[in-house]
Amino acid sequence: MRILALDPGEARCGCAISDPTGTLATPLSALERPSSRKGLARLRSLARELGAEKVVIGLPLTLRGEEGVQARRARDFAERLGEGLDIPVELHDERFTTRMAEASGGQADADSRAAAHLLEGHLAGLGNAGGGERGPGPA
Repeated sequence: MRILALDPGEARCGCAISDPTGTLATPLSALERPSSRKGLARLRSLARELGAEKVVIGLPLTLRGEEGVQARRARDFAERLGEGLDIPVELHDERFTTRMAEASGGQADADSRAAAHLLEGHLAGLGNAGGGERGPGPA
């Protein structure tokens, strides 16, 4: 299953895609202004072009596992993105992905490396309890 992972911020959205077997996560170029109407349209087009069967969006929980303002924004973003897609949109805990991206280095931008770490975490958790959260859910 090909999964598109997104790590949205206000200015940019890191993107990564899994291979068809769901084993490898590859960072893609980040997209600008992801929450704008054009940004959402570009992300939906990207999902279609890549043949994604699911989109996973980073859910920024606090270190205590609680939701704050950023998590509510991620839920809103997931809901808005999902309105124009016919594939599932899920949220996944993104704690530490930015630090992991900074530590790992590489040629891809930091936002997309963070999305790749998010995707790796999601892929590792598939089939396990707590591997991901389906849909944006209540705010």
